[in-house]
Formats: sequence, C-alpha cells, structure tokens
Amino acid sequence: MLPSDSAWLALERPENPMTITIMLRVDGLTPGRFREFLEVYWLAWERFRCRPVWRAPAWYWEKDLTFSAPQHLDVALDRFEPEQLQDWVSERLNEPLPLYRPRWKFWLAPNAQGGAALVLRLHHCYADGLSLLGIFDRLCPASPRQYPAVYGSTEEPRAGAWMAAAQSWLEARMAEALPAVSGSVDAPSTPGTGKSMAGRALENSLRLVHEFSEFLVTPEDSPSELKRSLLGRRSCRWSSPIPLSRFRTIARATSTTINDVLLACVAAAVKPRLGMTPEQLDETVMHAAVPVDIRARLPDGVRPEEGEPGNCFGTVFVPLPVDGESALERLFRIKHETRKLKKSWQPGLAWGLTACASLLPDVGRKPLADLFFRKASAVVSNVPGTPETRYLAGCPITEQMFWVPQAGDIGLGVSIVSYAGQVQFGVVADEAVMADPAAFLEDCLAELDQLD
Repeated sequence: MLPSDSAWLALERPENPMTITIMLRVDGLTPGRFREFLEVYWLAWERFRCRPVWRAPAWYWEKDLTFSAPQHLDVALDRFEPEQLQDWVSERLNEPLPLYRPRWKFWLAPNAQGGAALVLRLHHCYADGLSLLGIFDRLCPASPRQYPAVYGSTEEPRAGAWMAAAQSWLEARMAEALPAVSGSVDAPSTPGTGKSMAGRALENSLRLVHEFSEFLVTPEDSPSELKRSLLGRRSCRWSSPIPLSRFRTIARATSTTINDVLLACVAAAVKPRLGMTPEQLDETVMHAAVPVDIRARLPDGVRPEEGEPGNCFGTVFVPLPVDGESALERLFRIKHETRKLKKSWQPGLAWGLTACASLLPDVGRKPLADLFFRKASAVVSNVPGTPETRYLAGCPITEQMFWVPQAGDIGLGVSIVSYAGQVQFGVVADEAVMADPAAFLEDCLAELDQLD
C-alpha cells in the first residue's frame, strides 16, 4: 500500500475509526437495480475486492479469495420517515466493518419516504472524498439513458515506484537548495539564469524551514467541552437542501468564499458549546482542521492517475473566531486566516507528515498523531459535486451527503456538499462532546440567516 493510504490504518483508534460515510437519495432505486450496478460497475475497481493486511513491516492490499458481493450490501425495507431515517443512518455509522473482508459496505433503504436512501461506509485507506467523488462522477452519468463510458482500474503494486519518485523529487529540491545556501554557485550571473535560480532556491529553502517551524509551533486548542475523552459512539444529522445561489450571494457580497461562509457558521455554532464565559472566550484558542486537495502540487509518479482511488490531501488548521461578536466579524476574520493559509505550504507538509505515520514504529505514532489532533477541535470539509443532476443505475440522485472521519481525539465533524444547484450541511459528533447534533446544525443555519 502507498504510505498516504496506509497512514489511515496506522492513525485510527478503536473509539474513532477512520471511515467515510456517504448517503445518496436515489429516487426509484430498487435492490435488483443496485445489485447489478454493484457487480458490474463498482467492483470494476479492483481495490474494492481487496482488504488491507499487515505483513511486517508494512500494509499490503490482499485480494479477498472468498469475496462475495452480497456480504457488502444490506437492504432495509422499512418506510423510514425523515427523523427515523436520520436515526437509522446514525446506527449504520456506528456499525463496525469486519476486518476479515474488504472494509466497505452499502446499505439500501428503497422504501424511505422522499426516495431510496443509499448509504456507503468505507475505510479512509481506500480513498479520500475527492477520489470517491471522481468514482461516482464516472459511474453516474448525466442522463438516465446513458451508460458509464469509462470506469474501473486495476490494483497494481505502486509503493516502490511511488517512493522512488518521491525520493527523486526531494533530492532534486535539495540539489537546487544546497548550492544556494552555501553560496558556491558557479552558474552564470546573467539576469534570469544561474543567480536568480540560486536566489529562488535559497528563498524556497528558508521558506520551507519557516513554514515547518510555524506548523510545529501552532498552539494546541484550549481545553473545552469539545475536548472530552471520546465514547466511541457517534450520531449524525443533515439539513434540508439550501439553494447554492444563497451561498454565492453572501460570498460575492463579502468578497469571501463558500468555505469561509461554512467556517463562520461553524464558529458561531461551537461558541455556546465550549462551556466558557465571555472572558474565557477572549483567551480561547480553537482550530478547525480543513482538508485541502494537493494533487496539482505533487510531482509525476506521486500524483495519482485520473480515476485512481487513493488519498491525496493535506490539512490546514484554521483559527476559529469563537470570541467574535457578530456574524460579519467572524466571517472577515476567517477570510483573513484562510488567505494566509492558501499561500502556505502547510497542506503539503501535513500530507507528507501523515504519510510517515505508517512508516513509524508504534511508539513514534502517538507523538505524530498528537502533533495534528491536539491542534484542532473539529474537522470541517467542503466537497463540490456536479452542477447537474446525475443518475445511478438509471435513477436520479436527488441529494448527496457525506460525513468526515475525525482522527485522534477530535469528536466533531462538519461537512458541506454542493450538488445540482443546492447545498446541504451535515454534522457528526461523538456523544461525549455533543449529545444533540441537530441543535448544532440549527445554529449553523441561524448564522447563515445572519449573513443574508
């Protein structure tokens, strides 16, 4: 397995499994239609027939010789009302995935009110959110009469080539930097040639040291009600669809992004749940861990092929202004912080450090995990879907929702998905840190009202 994939096996804990949960509302989807879709299209990705196994000193993909597709699909015929459906999805989210099979499973509730509900739980080692989005993008065409044109991929050993490409790239960067640092550059001093290249190499070397130092010294989050020991049981909720145009109007009027608006809503909703007085809030440090796609920044050989499942994202830690007095203050303070982080190398550094987790002995993983997970109290993720309606097995997908895993001792995850001109909020929380995620979701939407 690639280090960037096996890292999620190395970093998970029994009370906080590294699984992604996705729900699609698919109008008219029947068990028979979906079984055919599963056998023909989903399993065309060979990785989904494999399970991760540990053979010291590394993790490997091993083909499951006893693989059976029916073991990875359960059908619930209940006519779930909306509240019952949310409870049912929460129960699925807590259902453990067997270690002796490939670590993914579908559940289908074809008779749920409002359209069939399809739930997928999948271990993070198989793919990240954007990889899964790319897979569903290939499998779900824009017409009910259209079949997926290109889909599937074989699972071939890539760890050796991946490590060689990464090492070659790092050596090239070091070769550029070292002459500049020592001042022994023999290249021509013509403007725009040797000297400027050496200057850029020196600048990049110093910037790398500076950014890595800043990453290490980012303060840990203050103790709060969100930093309790986790119970290992979580519940999830999601909002009704909201017009995407509403977010775009706010973002355009304030010169911010949809992600800034999301983070401002989260900051407002967590404020009353920290268990702090206004005076304490003035000194509080709280960050949201925000995944950032870094595919475009990676060199050839390390960057995954199009349509290939895997993990290719870094993390930035965005300070949340929980002491902000108004919705606009919170939004503009977040805008200021995200602009700085967008220009930083923090996502790439975080991705590289995460990939190291599976290469370290057990005694070294906890300090690495603490380096990340004590710096945040929530995970906040924004995934853009397709602007048009897509079809799964010829049936229209009316809603898309997902819930992010929260590593280490983080017990709160907030997600937002845009799809077919609408947006939905989702929240998942360990019961130790939040007994009622529905109320938290309502507070996020109330902050959105304040920004309108």
